[in-house]
Amino acid sequence: MVKYKEDSEILNQAFSALANPIRREIIIALMNGEASVIQLAKPFQMSLPGISKHLKVLEKAGLIERSKKAQWRPCKINTKPLEEVNHWLDRCRKI
Repeated sequence: MVKYKEDSEILNQAFSALANPIRREIIIALMNGEASVIQLAKPFQMSLPGISKHLKVLEKAGLIERSKKAQWRPCKINTKPLEEVNHWLDRCRKI
């Protein structure tokens, strides 16, 4: 039962974060590899603090990881939550 709660929480956070189209586009952009906040903000008519808020939501959901290299804070995808979402969707497809 504990694993179900853990999986459920991962799914809840992932779906909540992915409900926003900008955050989905950020995930797609990160499929090409690590990127900085400035690089991720380029395609959007949005301030850097605005993009940073979206990144914090994705990071809290576990969908991205941010590291620190000097003053550059590159972001990259964390696939575990996406694998959980995919697994859940696979079960639904069988229905």
